[in-house]
Amino acid sequence: MCVKQGWSPPKSPFSLLQEELFPDEWLILVACMMLNRTSRKQVEPVLAVFSKRWPTPETFLSAKREDVVAVVTTLGFKNRRTDSLLKMTAMYVQHQWTHVSELPGIGDYASRAWEMFCAGTLGVEPPNDHALVKYYSWAKEQAGGKED
Repeated sequence: MCVKQGWSPPKSPFSLLQEELFPDEWLILVACMMLNRTSRKQVEPVLAVFSKRWPTPETFLSAKREDVVAVVTTLGFKNRRTDSLLKMTAMYVQHQWTHVSELPGIGDYASRAWEMFCAGTLGVEPPNDHALVKYYSWAKEQAGGKED
């Protein structure tokens, strides 16, 4: 895990999934990947089944591909999403990365969410995602405008 030592993201009034999943870094990344081109309303029930069935990256890597496809089907892009989740997880457990942007399938949204919720870095520029922007602005205000 790369969660910043002693870090805990402040709880906002927005109840983002990332806040609820903290400190499970891997599950935060999985949720972000599921949220790509999909609404939270669609993701929540799928994520609940997913995390119960595969609570750790190691258990997920032992999953049968067709079982994963069956779980993520309602999110769309079932084959691409399954392959991305499996590739990301395989590299994640190898611990040969320093920033999640190095992991396959991790784009700007997941990268910024990881920075904000796991690495404890808000950054200077706001993220592009509307929910992350709300959290970013709120957290900046709570921190008195400081970057980290």
